[in-house]
Amino acid sequence: MIRIVIAEDQRMLLGALASLLDLEDDMEVVGRAGDGEEAVRLVRLHKPDVCVMDIEMPLKTGLEAAEALKGSGCRILILTTFARSGYFERAIKAGAHGYLLKDSPSEELADSIRSVMSGRRIYAPELVDDAYAEENPLTDREKEVLHLIAEGKNTKEIASLLFLTNGTVRNYVSVILDKLGVSNRIEAITRFKEKGWFK
Repeated sequence: MIRIVIAEDQRMLLGALASLLDLEDDMEVVGRAGDGEEAVRLVRLHKPDVCVMDIEMPLKTGLEAAEALKGSGCRILILTTFARSGYFERAIKAGAHGYLLKDSPSEELADSIRSVMSGRRIYAPELVDDAYAEENPLTDREKEVLHLIAEGKNTKEIASLLFLTNGTVRNYVSVILDKLGVSNRIEAITRFKEKGWFK
């Protein structure tokens, strides 16, 4: 019997997933978590074989929970609506055994759990394509500048924090906008978030 914990903050979906998996002869849902912290607690408590984990949840994201459970012996299967290459890369680094999208056919979930149990890794094909197609174009310094912009810092504050001149910071900002193909700082932050590149 494959023992499963499901972590999903949308309660209706959590119930539906649990019912769906409980219908399988070889599966048993032993815990349901509504947030990432509860997921970590339930995995440590029940020691399931697999944890099916959403990404965007309260208290701890699915990626933070997966990182916390690395080496626990529980296989992590990410199930999310977000096909973002940055999320996918982080999930792989956290040791996730699978990354599926919620618009996959429902029977695919049970099959993927069995595949993961047999030692295989299951990733949504479109994510694998994206991961190889698109890398973060910003240098470490440009990322640092964008992070400070996202924190609400202005040019002068960024210059002071990074020991740069205002002109140098403005140059960095224009390079960032150019590389991300956007026209202002807000769009740059949005684009960077959409790609899942904020770590």
